[in-house]
Amino acid sequence: MKKNSLFLLAAIVWFLVTTLLLCLPGNDLPDIGWIEIWHVDKLIHISLFFGLVFFWANSIANEKKRLEWMLWIVLTSVAYGIIMEFVQKYFIPHRSFDIDDMLADAVGSVVAWIWQKKRWYGVI
Repeated sequence: MKKNSLFLLAAIVWFLVTTLLLCLPGNDLPDIGWIEIWHVDKLIHISLFFGLVFFWANSIANEKKRLEWMLWIVLTSVAYGIIMEFVQKYFIPHRSFDIDDMLADAVGSVVAWIWQKKRWYGVI
């Protein structure tokens, strides 16, 4: 199996797991006080969206089109984060709309983009 195919498989699995986690009802989430105090949930959002961009970016086989595709991957990831906040607000019991989560999603996406540009091209 080619390396790009493994990244594609990882990207699909990561997307499905991310969607599952974002769609869990609020009362199914553990109630751990230090998570809220230290805003660990924001680090989780950053990590989830970093992973989305990282795996999708590395699934691109055509090296000449990587930068072009990266922009679309990042924009799609940010849009997905925004949409999921509305899904949580209107469709998931005991979940709420949080602009800070959207910002954390965007930060994770952009950091992955910067990381990949540096890794592939040695520039930011």
